[in-house]
Amino acid sequence: MINQDTVNPGETITRKGQLMKLTGEPLVIGEALPSSNLVDVGSMKTVDLSGQKGRILFLSIVPSLETKVCEAQTHFLGEQGNSLGASIKRITTRRDTPMAQMRFAKEAWLTDIQYLSDYRTGDFGIKTGLLIDDNRLLARSVVIVDKEGIVRYIQVVPEITNLPNMEKAFKIAIDLLK
Repeated sequence: MINQDTVNPGETITRKGQLMKLTGEPLVIGEALPSSNLVDVGSMKTVDLSGQKGRILFLSIVPSLETKVCEAQTHFLGEQGNSLGASIKRITTRRDTPMAQMRFAKEAWLTDIQYLSDYRTGDFGIKTGLLIDDNRLLARSVVIVDKEGIVRYIQVVPEITNLPNMEKAFKIAIDLLK
């Protein structure tokens, strides 16, 4: 099911009706993406997305690759994402270990997405208000960052078992190219 709604980072989401608190500093539209340490799954090097200016960033954030909904969200980004063009960098971020993410990317043939992991400390989740307090996973969400590093769109899916509105996010990212 695709969810059209959103909640704010740092608030609460649900999983099959059970409330889950998001912790950390809430991400804000119109402000710079905060500096945080993620691990690039391919190189195992630390990446700070706040320093990646010059390209629009399409961040597809999922709790874990071990669920069908997370797989569907990542497949959509990989399979439909070619319509975004080369000026929009597609990134999938989660707390899974780099090894699990690499296995998924190879098995799914989705190698044109940058896979980043927040597995070490949850730094990204904390600095964006997207870390689920009780299970320490990331909330299902989409974040679009413009070429100057400013957050232009956020959808945090209220019910974690639903997909975000990827078509709407694609349109917003493409509109930022104009």
